[in-house]
Amino acid sequence: MPVDLCRNVRTSVDASEPADISSLTLPRMNRYVTYLFLGAPGSGKGTQGKVFGAIPRFFHCACGEVFRSLDLRTPIGQKFVEYSSKGLLVPDDLTVELWRRKIEAQVLEAEFKPDIDALVLDGIPRNVNQAKLMEHLIDVRRVFHLSCSNRDELVRRLRKRAIKDNRFDDASEEVIRKRLATFEEETKPVLNFYSSLVTNVDALQPPVKVLQDILGVIWDTRDGVMTFNA
Repeated sequence: MPVDLCRNVRTSVDASEPADISSLTLPRMNRYVTYLFLGAPGSGKGTQGKVFGAIPRFFHCACGEVFRSLDLRTPIGQKFVEYSSKGLLVPDDLTVELWRRKIEAQVLEAEFKPDIDALVLDGIPRNVNQAKLMEHLIDVRRVFHLSCSNRDELVRRLRKRAIKDNRFDDASEEVIRKRLATFEEETKPVLNFYSSLVTNVDALQPPVKVLQDILGVIWDTRDGVMTFNA
């Protein structure tokens, strides 16, 4: 099932990306060692992802950032425009392809070093079909479900964030409840797909405690492949 990611997109061009980056190719390599952060909107997965991005040997990639940096002049950018301009859902295969190209560009630019870095993802995969499409790309070591049973708290967080960012349309409780319902219908089944790898983390805890819980599991389940040396 395709997922509507249009709300995360900005129609700006990333002029910093080398014009010929799409012409370069990467050597064949193993799947990226990956940790997934899943949770309902407002659960704090983006916050935790950004923190991990500042820790040596972790590379954070948020799907929203992939779309915000999309160069609309490229062929794949034009494909996205074709769907979004008509108000259509972006197909899962196109979403995954956009993500794959972004990651490969970051490898070529030496921002992400997959031989020594672990990839931290939030916002993708958004549904089971995307998870299946990404199986040959990522080696998922652990899925952290930032769990929050208190939906009223999630609504409060999302409303506060929307107002802070001057996105008053997103501050509507009706809009927020719809986003939460979409997560339950489309994204939560991803947890079942990765059922043997899921660790539940209480998202109602202070962010520093959530971070501590996640880091503890990663450290305890590490293997000889990922040493996390700076």
